[in-house]
Amino acid sequence: MAYFDAASAAPLHPVARQALLASLDEGWADPARLYREGRRARLLLDAAREAMAECVGCRPDELVFTPSGTRAVHSGVAGALAGRRRVGSHLIVSAVEHSSVLHAAEAHEAGGGSVTQVGVDRPGAVDPVAYAAVLREDTALACLQSANHEVGTEQPVSRVAEACRAAGVPLLVDAAQSLGWGRVEGDWSLLTGSAHKWGGPAGVGLLAVRKGVRFAPQGPGDERESGRAPGFENLPAIVAAAASLRAVRAEAAAEAARLRELTERIRSRVPELVPDVEVVGDPSRRLPGIVTFSCLYVDGETLLHELDRAGFSVSSGSSCTSSTLTPSHVLKAMGVLSEGNVRVSLPPGTAAEDVERFLEVLPGTVAAVREKLGAPAATETVRAAGPDLVVDALGRRCPIPVIELAKVIGDVPVGGTVRVLSDDEAARLDIPAWCEMRGQEYVGEEKADKGSAYLVRRVS
Repeated sequence: MAYFDAASAAPLHPVARQALLASLDEGWADPARLYREGRRARLLLDAAREAMAECVGCRPDELVFTPSGTRAVHSGVAGALAGRRRVGSHLIVSAVEHSSVLHAAEAHEAGGGSVTQVGVDRPGAVDPVAYAAVLREDTALACLQSANHEVGTEQPVSRVAEACRAAGVPLLVDAAQSLGWGRVEGDWSLLTGSAHKWGGPAGVGLLAVRKGVRFAPQGPGDERESGRAPGFENLPAIVAAAASLRAVRAEAAAEAARLRELTERIRSRVPELVPDVEVVGDPSRRLPGIVTFSCLYVDGETLLHELDRAGFSVSSGSSCTSSTLTPSHVLKAMGVLSEGNVRVSLPPGTAAEDVERFLEVLPGTVAAVREKLGAPAATETVRAAGPDLVVDALGRRCPIPVIELAKVIGDVPVGGTVRVLSDDEAARLDIPAWCEMRGQEYVGEEKADKGSAYLVRRVS
């Protein structure tokens, strides 16, 4: 079985396993106590904090450990906003942030605060000039991830941090995906991370708050972790997290070069092997191990199941694979195809043979899924002209509305239109994406009695 979902959770690093087992014997006591066992535990905790701070690029007394990366984000956002409430209650986030950041923004807005969401370009990056333009006198906090968790695109953190610093606004950086590869460049104010993203154990997050940043921890007070993360520290997991971060950093340069070659192999060969595919994300400014592509006329959930049966664990941002039946907010913000979406995120140590086997299996798997759904063949000829058409795809989920559109576009003359009726949220993203991929004109969306009507004009 080839595990290709390291962006969700990386396999436990051997160093993390060793450190975890060793610290179970040495680090079980309360590090706040003064007796021998407590002092021993305190030494382990202090050493882990120093090691982690060195990797992050901050002072040890600026860093605290939290029960998860999500908790680190929530505590960081809430504490920074509360610390600057006299300035205002305006929060800025990018449209492609991790859900933990967006959920924190939703809670802030529900509590009476205001939120500005900055859009991204088609590769998934914010424009630093556009980001700087939404900074206001009442902006209490700005948030920007270091790199995207779904498509791997790196964000211009340094330039955004520079603009925030000039405006006197602290910048919180969610560095969960990138921290294992190196420090986050730029003059950030707060930073969060999660150990299971770099091969540490789950249940350990980190929150770094620079000295001088106004910060007011929320919730009941606690004497542990500077009052910013209440509760007894999971010391064995913390020690393992710090040890694994140092280990992956030592291997990062060589492993990054190797994984970049493998992901570039996937990026370049998938469009050659599989017709009607859109590879998404920035082609160069990206994390080493992530590559994402979307396949027309494919049910994402079925594709993932078939790849799993073939021995490959991958993930997807397709609406078909979620309980909400809405496409990934990241793909939606980028304006790219969402149906049949596959994210391959290679963990360190991935064998080149596994990537080659994936490339061998993928074309047949996609073709089989398309055949089951009755998708049009890539070589299907354009048929004779006819009247404008209406496709009723109400009640049918992705990718059926697009499949039905593709089947009939050749039945209308050049300049004729196809009106697709659909109540699937994914159609709002996938029909325009299909038009761009197939050289047809997307006219727009109109309200219908049920759902929406998407108008497509045949160009060729």
